Amino acid sequence: MPRPPRGLPRPPRRSAATAAAPGRRLLLSAPIFYANGPPHIGHLYSALLADALHRHRGLRAAGPSRLSTGTDEHGLKIQQAAAAAQTSPPELCERVSGLFRQAFTRAAVSFTDFIRTSEPRHQRSVRHFWGALRDGGALYKGCYEGWYCTAEECFLPESQLAERTDAQGRPCKVSVESGHQVHWTKEENYMFRLSAFRDPLRWWLRDNPGAICPEPFYRRVLSWLQDELPDLSVSRERRRLQWGIPVPGDPTQTVYVWVDALVNYLSAVGYPETHGEWWPAAHHVVGKDILKFHAVYWPALLLAAGLAPPERILVHSHWTVRGQKMSKSLGNVTGALGCMEQHTPDGLRYFLLRQGVPERDGNYYDEKVAKVVNSELADALGGLLNRSTAPSINPSNTYPRFSASCFPKVVGHGETRGVGRARAEDYALVAAVAALPLHVAECFESFQIYKALESIDLCVRQSNSFFQRHAPWKLNRKEPSERLWLDTIVHVTLECLRVYGTLLQPVIPHTADKLLSRLAVRPEERGLADVTFLPRYDGKPCPFEGRQLGPDTGLLFRRLEKSSPCQVEKL
Repeated sequence: MPRPPRGLPRPPRRSAATAAAPGRRLLLSAPIFYANGPPHIGHLYSALLADALHRHRGLRAAGPSRLSTGTDEHGLKIQQAAAAAQTSPPELCERVSGLFRQAFTRAAVSFTDFIRTSEPRHQRSVRHFWGALRDGGALYKGCYEGWYCTAEECFLPESQLAERTDAQGRPCKVSVESGHQVHWTKEENYMFRLSAFRDPLRWWLRDNPGAICPEPFYRRVLSWLQDELPDLSVSRERRRLQWGIPVPGDPTQTVYVWVDALVNYLSAVGYPETHGEWWPAAHHVVGKDILKFHAVYWPALLLAAGLAPPERILVHSHWTVRGQKMSKSLGNVTGALGCMEQHTPDGLRYFLLRQGVPERDGNYYDEKVAKVVNSELADALGGLLNRSTAPSINPSNTYPRFSASCFPKVVGHGETRGVGRARAEDYALVAAVAALPLHVAECFESFQIYKALESIDLCVRQSNSFFQRHAPWKLNRKEPSERLWLDTIVHVTLECLRVYGTLLQPVIPHTADKLLSRLAVRPEERGLADVTFLPRYDGKPCPFEGRQLGPDTGLLFRRLEKSSPCQVEKL
């Protein structure tokens, strides 16, 4: 009879105050991606979500943070893919890992750690973690048999299988979720006593309802924990799987690829020596297909090793292509590098983060990318910058002055000081843009980045309406009163653009930098603490007023042209 793990600790309750404490460290992570094929837009989306959160945190100056990602390089799939490509597993992993690093660098993913599970530092962390599981009594050796899915690298219960026929018309069983064929496997493995951690996991989630976000995925994990958890096979016979980390003290077994992979989050922060400076202040961004590994297996493994679960698990859905799941057999796997070449890195970043909704699958097609990006970046945002900085409107190329007499502050019940030229819609614009930074911060905190971009786009369109409504090109600059109003219109417009440029830095860093540089906003003036909108409206000095604008470098964002669909790169 296997020995149960020693005294299970109750996972810590984390307060909102602790999570928001100023100056605290935070590890943000994208998954490490399986190195059996080149990166596609689904991989890139995970990395961009984590990157946007990391960059937004930097704007807030909330404290030290790190962003980790990398490649998962062990397991049977890698071994088989290398054999099919007539190469060795290390050579295949070197090539694929290089493609992921290239794609993420091209996309301006601001990772601080790129973990490869074949690296010595990671293997050392895995060996130590295994030792902690063993010493805590969480492992035992037993005979395991069941239906094994090589594609998913796991055993599946009958409830997750369906009857199909293979290519030769023979009956077979497949995974309901992935459609991949499974095979009956029997072998002696090390088992992790997952069954003992059902209650600690339920306590953890009950005490920390924000631990899994968005809420539908939190409910899904709770539903899994209503049933008994079967013990988990955490090794494979080495005669069948040579490409992996040998079990410490037992060279006949290889560490299960998922246990190996999950430890990457600890490797990134120096486990087992220096991880305490960062752990458990970790936010994992993951796709819904690996939710169980991150929200059930990983917290249980951590508790068994004497560590706390991660602070948050942020879950997103998948991308389909023209309504169909990406599949090699369908030939519709859409490559990240090719899409960036076609739509530009910032264009693809904007589209994926603007259109991706964590709770439901997104639908990608090239015409849609061009339509969204051209409308919102090239036309609405870029057009507003071009119009408001045109020599005919602003011949001195400066940040013009604001006139309180033209745009008096609203006091009381809609009354104003003096007689101004601003309309009710203009005051609505000022209120909307003033509230925008806090609203965007709340959207990022709740993992609803698409809602933040929706709100920014709405304000951009209100700003265009403001500029169009007052038609500054019709005003006579030689007439003093007309010039005051013209300058005020441009000042308000540039202030709006400054806010948008600041808030868009986590999403389209290159384009935002170009916008802020045109407005002569210095690098040290681009944080959220500097984003105070239209201070002259409140009678306070504006540091930008009268400043010479930056050089005109042309269109903020060139319109995308329609072209052939991008496909995944060949290995």
